[in-house]
Amino acid sequence: MIHHLSIAARDPKHVAGVLAELMGGTAVTFPPNPGSFFALQLDEHGSGVEVYPAGTELEPGGTNGASFVKKEARGHGPTHFALSVATDADKVEAIAAREGWQCFRCNRGPFHVIEVWVENQSMVEILPPEFAREYLAFTRPDNRRWCGCRGIPRSDAQCRAL
Repeated sequence: MIHHLSIAARDPKHVAGVLAELMGGTAVTFPPNPGSFFALQLDEHGSGVEVYPAGTELEPGGTNGASFVKKEARGHGPTHFALSVATDADKVEAIAAREGWQCFRCNRGPFHVIEVWVENQSMVEILPPEFAREYLAFTRPDNRRWCGCRGIPRSDAQCRAL
């Protein structure tokens, strides 16, 4: 279970507010890193996204915990995440359009996502309820289509046994 993760943004307060809106939650300040905000889904898992100022890097800080170091902001990167929300697909697209963020409904094969490009730089895969159901059905441990993804050759009987 991933409870929260962090991303960087040029306007952390605004991005956290929009993510909170998509999640049906709220955004609050994140005091450990000045200028950062925490978008909370307000669910039973404590799900959320910490939004740091662009250029923030985490470095080991020993027993005191990680330290926040400000570096030059970068553009696109490899990190993304999928976020299940109660918001319907049309509203997700409307929110992204209002923000001027690129947004695409995508077919990943066994499931669909809505790519929302936060500040047109960071991708978040939004899963409205119908897309979340597809994703969860595909990623279930008893789903034999995962056998090939694990890189372990198995027979159909072995896959059914998983």
